[in-house]
Amino acid sequence: MTNSSTSTPARELLASYDDYASAQAAVDRLSDAEFPVEEVSIIGWNVRIEEQVTGRMTLARAAGYGAASGAWFGLLVGLIFGLFAPGLFWLWLLIAATGLGALWGGLFGLVGHGIWRGKRDFSSVQNLAAEHWDVMVNPAYLDRARTLISTAPQQP
Repeated sequence: MTNSSTSTPARELLASYDDYASAQAAVDRLSDAEFPVEEVSIIGWNVRIEEQVTGRMTLARAAGYGAASGAWFGLLVGLIFGLFAPGLFWLWLLIAATGLGALWGGLFGLVGHGIWRGKRDFSSVQNLAAEHWDVMVNPAYLDRARTLISTAPQQP
């Protein structure tokens, strides 16, 4: 008996896809058909991280991003505390919490960017990409999975 936390269970190829969304949609179709999806794996081949640089990170931009995220947090805190405030006091509480959140967020954005000292003066978005994605299934369930995949309607 093998322990699944220390070894990978035996799997056979059900289907290959060019993108992760298609592989995920196939597993979703199996799940919709009440297939035991714990017997399924999605494996990416020749995986790499792609990083798209989105712009220069300046002190002003770091402070702006920090202020925006701080304002959202302050808004949330203000809404929560505002539930317990009497009369129109909740509105002033909401405005004050949002303003304080923006102020502290901007300050933390400045300090955080300053700590890097010019070593990462850009913002970016990372993406996990692969040459292709294989949907693998426990051999005991392979025939059922093939039947379900071939008969399930394709999702847009």
